[in-house]
Amino acid sequence: MTSLYGNALARQAFSAALEGGSLHHAWLFAGPEGVGKASFAMRAARRILAGAGQPDDFSIRENDRTQHLIDAGSHPDFKKLERLPKDEKKPDQGLARSITVAQVRALEHFLGVKPTYSDRRVVVIDSADDLERNGANALLKNLEEPPAGTVFLLVSHAPGRLLPTIRSRCRLLRFEALDDADMRAALTDAGAAASEIDELVRVGQGSPAQALAMAGLDIGGLDKALTTLAEGDPTNAVRAQLASSLALKAAQPRYEAFLDRAPRFIADHARTRSGEALRSALDAYDAARNLAASALGLSLDAQGTVFEMGGIVASLANRR
Repeated sequence: MTSLYGNALARQAFSAALEGGSLHHAWLFAGPEGVGKASFAMRAARRILAGAGQPDDFSIRENDRTQHLIDAGSHPDFKKLERLPKDEKKPDQGLARSITVAQVRALEHFLGVKPTYSDRRVVVIDSADDLERNGANALLKNLEEPPAGTVFLLVSHAPGRLLPTIRSRCRLLRFEALDDADMRAALTDAGAAASEIDELVRVGQGSPAQALAMAGLDIGGLDKALTTLAEGDPTNAVRAQLASSLALKAAQPRYEAFLDRAPRFIADHARTRSGEALRSALDAYDAARNLAASALGLSLDAQGTVFEMGGIVASLANRR
């Protein structure tokens, strides 16, 4: 997606600080995952580095030299910290679990020299939630004694998990889930099929990134199966059929979508209950969430996992 969607107030607040000469040295862009925080951080970085005379909507002009250098990883006044591949020679093996202290300490030289093209430098951390403990402590030293002209832009999906001392040194900028109109615009511009957009808006819960991850996976079909399970599955026929279909190697993306949808489905049911029925639904939610986390982290058997998850959902029928 090349445009920015929603959260106009957050963008305006940052723009006002920048144009008013009161730009804080550290910002915390906080909100749900996939609503555009990182995209805005990158646009904000470009605007800071490009200097005065930039468009207020953070759009990028054609043949923008600053953006070209950032995209090429060669802008001398810009650094981005993010999780690196586990193996640089095998990037398809996935990313490391955290942003390491070594990555943070590697900023020392960058922060120790004067900016090259302007009077500012920018460090984007996407996401600050991924900092390992020692890395967070190393970053804190820079936030406490910021080098002149340096702006830190921290992206966070769960700011409550960050060190309180990091949060206290940042100006908080909140991002909210997108409304349906902005969701439709974002999904349309991203190339989502017109026939899927209504369903993707529903399952995306205000996050275009989350919605796009579900594109082409027939989420409506999964939700229909979950609804059937929640009404009871005394012969195990529904969960057996679902487990068999999601265990196929070609069904891996849909299997992962099911693991994501099932706990959300149970949580939605819990909101309609009270008393003992609510406690039972919350127990089912915890069980489903733990199973989903273990399934991918421990590479559990897909067929067995779906069958077990189906049983958790089906238990809702007995706890009304």
